[in-house]
Amino acid sequence: MELIIYILVAILALSFLVFFHELGHYTAAKFFGVKVERFSIGFGKVLFKKHWLDTEWAFAPILLGGYVKMKGQDDTDPTKKSNDPDSYNSKKPWQRIIILLAGPLANIVLAFFIYLFIAIYGAPISTASDFLPPVVGKVVKDTPAFNAGIKSGDKIVQVNQFKIKYWYELGTSIQKAKDPINLTIIRNGKTIHTTLKPQVEDRKNEFNEKIKRRVIGITPKVSKNTIINFSPIEALKYAYIETKKATFMITKGVQKISTGDVDSKNISGAITIFQILMNFAKEGFIYLLFIMALLSVNLGVLNLLPIPALDGGHIMFNLYELITGKEPSEKVLYALTLMGWLFLISLMVFGMYNDVNRIWGGK
Repeated sequence: MELIIYILVAILALSFLVFFHELGHYTAAKFFGVKVERFSIGFGKVLFKKHWLDTEWAFAPILLGGYVKMKGQDDTDPTKKSNDPDSYNSKKPWQRIIILLAGPLANIVLAFFIYLFIAIYGAPISTASDFLPPVVGKVVKDTPAFNAGIKSGDKIVQVNQFKIKYWYELGTSIQKAKDPINLTIIRNGKTIHTTLKPQVEDRKNEFNEKIKRRVIGITPKVSKNTIINFSPIEALKYAYIETKKATFMITKGVQKISTGDVDSKNISGAITIFQILMNFAKEGFIYLLFIMALLSVNLGVLNLLPIPALDGGHIMFNLYELITGKEPSEKVLYALTLMGWLFLISLMVFGMYNDVNRIWGGK
């Protein structure tokens, strides 16, 4: 019974992200006077539909996405067009581009507000570890920090000319600062100054790539149940930084997979997405919101890829028309759209193949 509940939670969470994405398209389309014939969550045979506000609102069983069907636009056959005043085709290329951008942008804006809510509510340590106070928890023996006399409980407030408020700023400053590094420390209410030279170690980044990193040998003071509370201004900063970080990470990840720098085994499918959502849901509501924000950015960024059948592909077609003053030929448009769908289906199948391999490989 518990498993069924978490599956339903995962379905609702994913459906909400898809709904918000399509709501972005819908809102922009209505703003420019385009008739929206259907607003669907899911693909396949419609299970539920209701006609409201001159649009058919539908729910279908294959919850791997959704779509807004605008008058004059048909992804299954891009040659089907309408030149009526309320059709997608009758709008100028720049207006169509805004309609297409509105979906991904809605997902990124949604992520920002989810992160903002987390910050205002009180962020568990695993959702905001970068924003810990720069207080030393452990000093590793025989490291630059140990040799410089740094102790547990010390608060590092400045690295050379860089003022420090959060733990992530400490790490960033150490990478940027020139040797030797001058640290300003608060210990038992007293200000102490010390100098050290970081050591360079081999580490791995978020893409499991080997990198060189300057370290001094300290870890933050933290407990498992730590909740980080933000002021309104700090909450906005947290939301901005987390949204920016998620966008960069996903964009960089796509780039690295495309160039072969990251193994294609890292491509996940629907099974992994649902597993992740269920696992985070088990941890609690805030954790579920946190992974929803990341998936929302993921949905927004991936839809901007220049693949026909995705928003990014349609944007490319409209940019071509905007620059050249003429539409792509129907033959080229049809062929590219067909190839785009074949690529997406192949990618989905490959992702599910990786999912199954991970599950079986873990047994």
